Amino acid sequence: MAGPPRPPAPGEGPRARPELAVLVGLQGSGKTTFRVRCLPAEYTVVSKDLFPRSARHKQRRQMRLVEEALERGRPVVVDNTNPSPLEWAPLIAAGRAYGARVVAYWFPPDVPNALARNAARQGRERVPEAGFFDTLRRLREPRRPDGFDAVREVRIDGRGGFEVRDVPDARPDEEGRGG
Repeated sequence: MAGPPRPPAPGEGPRARPELAVLVGLQGSGKTTFRVRCLPAEYTVVSKDLFPRSARHKQRRQMRLVEEALERGRPVVVDNTNPSPLEWAPLIAAGRAYGARVVAYWFPPDVPNALARNAARQGRERVPEAGFFDTLRRLREPRRPDGFDAVREVRIDGRGGFEVRDVPDARPDEEGRGG
């Protein structure tokens, strides 16, 4: 595991703060399509789906790739379901260690449409329904108090694109209840 980034050498100037984008949503929610269409191409893509099926220690491998990219000052997108703090807390910690801006891209669950998109997938890309519903059971909306610098809600717009909006720190029904 790499250490925190070194300070810039004299004459290098300050390093730009890279972004660590964490996609959060069900299988079939549009995360990968959003990443391809909407995030800049210079992002290093880290996805367990891209690892060989037989790969061992996928979480350790994912974290190593994230840390290597952040150490080089590169923006990173983690394109997995990342349904809960169990998955995103280590990513947030890595982002903090490397001075990255950590942004969650939240894909609210649309179960019927996500199931339909998943059913239309072929081969390895199709997730068994048991896995889909396990992810749904664990899925929780990310919030800034979880450690994210920002949370953006992403919805499929019905015209082949996406609507993205910043999520405020507290929803109106949460105000006065400690968030």
